[in-house]
Amino acid sequence: MSRPNSSVPLAGHALVSAAGISGLAVVIYSLGTLTHGDLPWQWVAFSLLTFASGALTLKIPSIDMRFSMSEVFAFSCVLLYGPELAVATVAIDVLLLSLRIRHSLAQTTFNFGAVTLCIWMSGTLFFTTAGIAPLYTGPSLTGWVVLPLCLMAASYFVINSALAAAVIGLHTMRPPMAVWREHFVGLIPTYAAGASVSLLLVVALRQVHFSAILLIPPLLLVTYLTMRSSFGRVEDAKRHVDKVNLMYLSTVETLATAIDAKDEVTHGHIRRVQAAAVGLAGELGITDELSLKAIEAAALLHDTGKIAVPEHILNKPGKLTPAEFEKMKLHAPIGAEILSSIDFPYPVVPIVRHHHENWNGTGYPDKLHGTQIPIGARILSVVDCFDALTSDRPYRRAQPHAAAVAEIQRVAGTQLDPKVVEAFCQVAEPEWLRIRGEVEQISLLEAQWGWTPPKRAFDPLQIIEPRAGTRP
Repeated sequence: MSRPNSSVPLAGHALVSAAGISGLAVVIYSLGTLTHGDLPWQWVAFSLLTFASGALTLKIPSIDMRFSMSEVFAFSCVLLYGPELAVATVAIDVLLLSLRIRHSLAQTTFNFGAVTLCIWMSGTLFFTTAGIAPLYTGPSLTGWVVLPLCLMAASYFVINSALAAAVIGLHTMRPPMAVWREHFVGLIPTYAAGASVSLLLVVALRQVHFSAILLIPPLLLVTYLTMRSSFGRVEDAKRHVDKVNLMYLSTVETLATAIDAKDEVTHGHIRRVQAAAVGLAGELGITDELSLKAIEAAALLHDTGKIAVPEHILNKPGKLTPAEFEKMKLHAPIGAEILSSIDFPYPVVPIVRHHHENWNGTGYPDKLHGTQIPIGARILSVVDCFDALTSDRPYRRAQPHAAAVAEIQRVAGTQLDPKVVEAFCQVAEPEWLRIRGEVEQISLLEAQWGWTPPKRAFDPLQIIEPRAGTRP
């Protein structure tokens, strides 16, 4: 498997380096062991087939990572010639593959280390549990080797996929286990099939003749073409989902733009809130795809209910009367009711309905308190409050950032979730200034030239910092 072609954070670099150093140590040990014995000539044919099959790589859907078909020959090499010779084979195979695909130094280091380490550990486990010598000169095969073979294939898959998932998780700030379940569990049958084919190949070579190896390339090619077709269908399905998601975003943005235009005193508000809410979700460690999509959409649509609020109340240049305030409060449940008619594939409606609930239960419309309030609504409450404090209103001037931060800290634990406030304040001023500047620049371009930022499907793997460029 090959690493994504992108930069990784410090922890990711440490893991890549550790894998590379461990793999290099294994290669040095294996070469040292091989110098004390004779290399069988059949190994040359195996190595050539391994290198040739390494060209049959498949891109794993949704991530920039490739699966190689050479595992069949790697497993066979372990069974026939032992883990040390298999390490030398896969080490050369990885280097050739990296040159062919033009991997970066980090990618080559990771692949070299991960694959050589995996093949040596899994091969050593096989011969330890089977209690036999390499099979090209060893005893006859028995049914007993099936269980050690399963252990070898399982350990190879688990170690290899776990290392790859860990690096991807560090890069995307997602839990490695979630990455593993999403992208690697589906590859289990291919590794099981590879181990089975490798055993059949070894049996054919021992029971028939070494020329039986010629029967394997056609079978391997059929397997490759089948998997390529399957992966292609998965990619097509992903592109279809992206198009549907883009349609949802277009609907969301059209509705949000209409609301933003109606409320004269909060122009640009929803765009700033969207960018900051998604960024704050990342600060809080929210990585679930549906939750991020729901927060992004709800941030744009949280004021949908203002359609039902009279404009003289929305744009009143003074304090609202109690009766007017009661009408204003209706925008939360009305907005949720309007949006409930849209079949969103993620929970937008609860966030919109409850973004004015208070941590101590004194908010509206349902007087929820504490963690009864959806986390997306708690995030939206903090960002919404901060934007209101730092924006001009007809009845007051915008507060300085320091004063606004002090105010949301004051109401933490009563009106706002204290943990969300703490996370927000850690990055509030520099991030908010950046977001406001980008949003104002977009608004200027729209006003002067009619330019609109391009719509795009939501990709949770790209949400590492607030995305102020998305058109609400």
